[in-house]
Amino acid sequence: MLKLIAKAGLAVALASATVGATASVASAQDLELRIGPDGVRPVIRDREAERYRERDRRRDECSPREALSIARSEGFRRAEVTRVTRRSVTVEGMTRRGPDRIVFANVRGCPEI
Repeated sequence: MLKLIAKAGLAVALASATVGATASVASAQDLELRIGPDGVRPVIRDREAERYRERDRRRDECSPREALSIARSEGFRRAEVTRVTRRSVTVEGMTRRGPDRIVFANVRGCPEI
């Protein structure tokens, strides 16, 4: 009888250790089970990496806010973005000589065209 209780206690201890180890791994990463023609397969998704990829995609473009900031540092007053295309960002405003326009490439860093 004592052997049976000892074995049951050992089994419970091993089971609880296994559950604890899998819970820490599951909390660190997102585990998903997909069922398809090739059977059940686990898919581990890293949400942080997806967020960084999306953020990097947005960084590859010139934001209108950044274009306005650069135009103001170039001496434009009352600057406003008038046109945004896939290739360029156009900002119009006033300079010392009167109304003027500056065009930036729609890539990272907003270089002036």
